[in-house]
Amino acid sequence: MSRLLLRLLLGLLLLVALTAAACRFFLPERYAVNAPLAHMLLGRGREAPPPDQVGALLTVPDGLAVELWASGLPNARFLRITPLGDVLVSLPRSGRVVLVERERDGRAGAVRTLLEGLDRPHGIDLHEGWLYVGETGAVVRVRFDPAQRRTEGPIERVVEGLPAGGNHWTRTVRFGPDGWMYVSVGSSCNVCTEDDPRRAAILRFRPDGSDGEIFATGLRNSVGLAWRPADGALYATDNGRDLLGDDLPPCELNRIEAGGFYGWPFAYGDRVPDPDLGAGREAEIAGSIPPVHAFRAHNAPLGITFLESERWPAALRGAAVVALHGSWNRTRKDGYRVVSLHWGADGAIEERPFLSGFLRGEEVLGRPVDVAEGPDGELFVSDDYAGALYRVRVLAEGEAAPAAAPAPRASTAPPSSGSEAPIAPEAVARGRALYAAHDCARCHDPERAEPGVVPVRLDPEALRARHDVASLAAWLRAPTPPMPAVALAEPERRDLAAFLLAGALD
Repeated sequence: MSRLLLRLLLGLLLLVALTAAACRFFLPERYAVNAPLAHMLLGRGREAPPPDQVGALLTVPDGLAVELWASGLPNARFLRITPLGDVLVSLPRSGRVVLVERERDGRAGAVRTLLEGLDRPHGIDLHEGWLYVGETGAVVRVRFDPAQRRTEGPIERVVEGLPAGGNHWTRTVRFGPDGWMYVSVGSSCNVCTEDDPRRAAILRFRPDGSDGEIFATGLRNSVGLAWRPADGALYATDNGRDLLGDDLPPCELNRIEAGGFYGWPFAYGDRVPDPDLGAGREAEIAGSIPPVHAFRAHNAPLGITFLESERWPAALRGAAVVALHGSWNRTRKDGYRVVSLHWGADGAIEERPFLSGFLRGEEVLGRPVDVAEGPDGELFVSDDYAGALYRVRVLAEGEAAPAAAPAPRASTAPPSSGSEAPIAPEAVARGRALYAAHDCARCHDPERAEPGVVPVRLDPEALRARHDVASLAAWLRAPTPPMPAVALAEPERRDLAAFLLAGALD
């Protein structure tokens, strides 16, 4: 018996070695998955650094200070600043938009829930007394009184029927200097030809949602939109496709023109044909508009803003600041920082570090999402990994960078009873049917994965260690890309969560 066990053990070791060799030599770097997997698959990040350590961990240019401004904001995504200097934050996973009060001394105060029960709210903007919110399939608005820090009246749905689901479920909403509302809709896939022309595009509407049109196309996932004061042009960040290796393709900053086509899915970068879909598309590629700046591949640029306050040092005034969410499809992590972009006299753009330190070796401390300029020469940065807001501000003359005071913890998540009922077998059965109907195995079962998909196995034990049915259902509502969002009703999400937690995949 002992010899049989030894042979089985040796055989197992040989199998593991062969599997590792196969992955190393037959699955090249293009299939690398290297990211905070607990964040991608389980929706859990880490605690924000202790306030008194932020200055030592994170770095900013000379003359600036960085501090942890607020924490306890799970899945904090997009930001807008009110006329009082309060910070609006979208929390897609809990379906909320909250307001973090800014006290007179500049510190964060109380947190108010302005809206709840929304469908993955992401982009937010203020326009002519209205608060606009981009849900995954619609744009809604409600009257907002910034002085009283509250909404008034019913929610109006001004745009409905936006294409939902797929890999890129977030919707950004920004008002331009022309008074039109711009809405970005990402692609449904990594690389494909879309059936709906509104995907991988920027749309434009009047404030009441009328006269909708497709403004620009060929933009795989343009999450950040901002107008540059120096030339009045709209600039948009764009996330390049995956599975072409560590260094391809570059992520992009594009100068958006009405009617412009920006290459995706037929080309990337400076009109480089895509290896999967570029053949035979020479005319479209030749007519595409190349980016004005290339970020490193897979850095995932998201929010962008231009620094306008006179309080900023001259070297920063007028620069664009961009949040790089960080890579997942690289052998070594990259991104996970905030950079500034500087236009030269010849139009060339130089990228410089602005807020760094979220990536220490291969350890991730945070994932920047959005950037928003406050009223007093300060920049707020959201971090959906630690559920935090950071503030970068200009030091007064002669002032040394202070030790940060403890940041308040926002109570935005509904309390848990801690006594959830046992998982019912009927719920597991319904969840199993949903798992099969939506072909989830194509992304989680190596034997059924589609070509070009890197399967990531779900670990029921890890799920059970971090989630109950309610919290996993909330995670499924707004998963971290590249995991696609699936259109499910709340009871269906709970059934699917029950199936996964029951260990039916074991």
